[in-house]
Amino acid sequence: MTHEIIIAGFGGQGVLSMGKILAYAALMDDLEVTWMPSYGPEQRGGTANVTVILSDSRISSPVLDTYDIAVILNQQSLDKFESHIKPGGLLIYDPSGIHHKPTRTDITVLEIDAMTATIEMGNPKGYNMILLGALIEAKKMVSLDAVLRGLKKALPERHHHLIPANEAALRRGQELARN
Repeated sequence: MTHEIIIAGFGGQGVLSMGKILAYAALMDDLEVTWMPSYGPEQRGGTANVTVILSDSRISSPVLDTYDIAVILNQQSLDKFESHIKPGGLLIYDPSGIHHKPTRTDITVLEIDAMTATIEMGNPKGYNMILLGALIEAKKMVSLDAVLRGLKKALPERHHHLIPANEAALRRGQELARN
């Protein structure tokens, strides 16, 4: 089992954090992992993406041109990466940042309205966790318990009080993916 994943959006949307937490979760589930971030010089507002590979066998290279899964948070990323998803792959996207919907018919497309869900929950910082919850529900690549342990590892201790809110966002994402 190998999952080659790209998560892409604007800086400040939690793209790199989502990838890091997923990578830690995979380590907690005894998988082989690569995590390769890419971002411009801007701290917020510039483009950002992260490639994560999870596998139960050795990973030969972290460099990819095509992906099994793409989690897309804005139009620029959809324009750039939609054509790089392997046939039969999965595209998860939030429609709030998309003006032209995906057009591929040879992949599974999962629309997760994470922005609306964050507003309903009163948790704007849970945006990326909703999308991560949807991803782990759709693909079952790592357990929720491992994601929570990965979250604890990725967050500085001074932010551990936010873990319950992040867990609620993860569960909301799972629920959205099931529906």
